[in-house]
Amino acid sequence: MVTLQTIKAAAGRIRDSIFLSPFVRSETFSKLTGNTIFFKLENLQMTGSFKERGALNKILLLTEDERRKGVIAASAGNHAQAVAYHATKRGIAAQICMPLTTPIVKVTATRGYGAEVILSGTNYDETCQEALRRCEQLGLTFIHPFDDEAVISGQGTLGLEMLEQQGDIDVLVIPIGGGGLIAGVACAVKETNPKVRVIGVETSKLPSMKAAIEQGSLVTLPPKVTIADGIAVRCAGATTFPLVQRYVDDIVTVDEEEIANAILLLLEKEKTLTEGAGAVATAAVLQHKIALSGKRVGVFIGGGNIDVSLLSRIIERGLVKDGRLVRLRIHLSDHPGALQKLAGVIAGQKANIVETNYDRAYYGVLLGDTVIDITMETRGPENIAELTSALETAGYAHERVL
Repeated sequence: MVTLQTIKAAAGRIRDSIFLSPFVRSETFSKLTGNTIFFKLENLQMTGSFKERGALNKILLLTEDERRKGVIAASAGNHAQAVAYHATKRGIAAQICMPLTTPIVKVTATRGYGAEVILSGTNYDETCQEALRRCEQLGLTFIHPFDDEAVISGQGTLGLEMLEQQGDIDVLVIPIGGGGLIAGVACAVKETNPKVRVIGVETSKLPSMKAAIEQGSLVTLPPKVTIADGIAVRCAGATTFPLVQRYVDDIVTVDEEEIANAILLLLEKEKTLTEGAGAVATAAVLQHKIALSGKRVGVFIGGGNIDVSLLSRIIERGLVKDGRLVRLRIHLSDHPGALQKLAGVIAGQKANIVETNYDRAYYGVLLGDTVIDITMETRGPENIAELTSALETAGYAHERVL
């Protein structure tokens, strides 16, 4: 069973090996949301995420025989690195099964922490089956990323830690994947101070825990791709589900654009790098998915392990969502000086052209005319409105490309 006692025991067990991450007030996000916002920065852990807590607690509870035989895990990211780092540090052999599609940067990081990486399967379910097969064949101990009492208790240490750092908090907003984090945190918080509300946040692509709560039993959702890949779990955990039912007050969802916008604002305003799964709680608060006003709100940032190429795309999506990047398809006559005249209209509104693309054959273009797609940096939605108004006044037919 996961109880306040098992979580307190885990806290004592892992304390000397886990970084006491800051739980700090954000002036910017407090103003944006109308609440007093505190960020719990677990992206600052050694391997870049909170997953170290649960993995380490499980590893420290191994018997001598289990330590000698070694451990195995299935993960494409944070759990893999957490198990690799803390097992290797204690002289325990670790095998990590990762999907064939795992970005090379995550494979390299996991190997760098000392684990043997086995690439197998095209998705987590197939990879997990390979890990379980090896576990049985080789006599290894399987360390589940979320559906394990020792792992849940380890993650729950965050609940105790946040209450110690900010004892008068009103609400905690926590990401949900399989439920290991929120199950442990909610248990620790509610058993210590039941007045604190605990709100879970899932990606709208895979709201497996929300679906389970609504149906009253576990639900397996179809696979979907999301930028919050760290919480892309098709079915909530059998161990975590009843804990969430008992202790979590509500679950909300956020979409891809909202997550991208949160990543961008955290990077730009807070100088905090987070991955998609680590930004969902921030996205929920920013988008007012939870009815909050004048409250002291703890927002959990779970990890910062994001692929650089994905980060580039997310920043671009975030700029579009925020109205600072816009693409317009503009019709104009195909003759010398036409583009110069158009550029003058755009320059007059202080928009910056970053990309152009001509087309003379499609979009119903008449002979002697052309269509040009222009991507521009702007100062926000008001600037876009000013720009489109100026184009209309100048006689340019146009449409926004979404």
